[in-house]
Amino acid sequence: MALTDELVSLSLRLQADPGPDPSRIPLSDGQLEGLAERLHRESLGRPLWVFAYGSLIWKPDFDAVEWRRAGARGWHRSFCLHMTRWRATEAQPGLMMALDQGGQCNGVAFRLAEQDRVGQIRRMIRREVGSLDDSSSVRWITVETREGPLRALVFWAGPKGERVLRRLPLATVAETLARACGHMGSCAEYLYLTVKHLEEKGIRDRNLWRLQALVADEIKRIHGLAA
Repeated sequence: MALTDELVSLSLRLQADPGPDPSRIPLSDGQLEGLAERLHRESLGRPLWVFAYGSLIWKPDFDAVEWRRAGARGWHRSFCLHMTRWRATEAQPGLMMALDQGGQCNGVAFRLAEQDRVGQIRRMIRREVGSLDDSSSVRWITVETREGPLRALVFWAGPKGERVLRRLPLATVAETLARACGHMGSCAEYLYLTVKHLEEKGIRDRNLWRLQALVADEIKRIHGLAA
């Protein structure tokens, strides 16, 4: 990889937590519980699989008892969500990854433990979505594995709204990811960890592989390092 620990460290800086985004309506406890219960019912009593394509691969917030390499046809990874929190700020906005329509995305399907499935779903919703406006980005999709197709829960699939910035040139995405940092880390760090853990599981996303090289070059340029 061109993007390294040393280059990622250059993208990190201390930032204060600005608190919740005032433009987003947080899920109430009742809404959170209702959504978690609904998704649990929709699992139809079968093993519950979650399709991970980004941070859930390297930082899951559930108890997984099995994992399989999986592919989602009709979806691809895209840094298409404008953000000013978490790994970005109002002064230096960033981009968050989601699944957008078209192509294919190879990732990891995790099977959740049977114990406290509603609680595990609740934790994922709180972490991955958190707001009423974004709850529609949680959905079921079919993923293909060597053992056969699976019905899996996925977060941030087909996002909608004014925050969605589709078809950005890869160079523009790289410039943004190389600069954005918030109280939870930098966008470059997120990209690095995602690509690193995909590689460890034998998965290479050609678009992300190209993007990490562009981000590495951009960080070097920002800090006056030799390319």
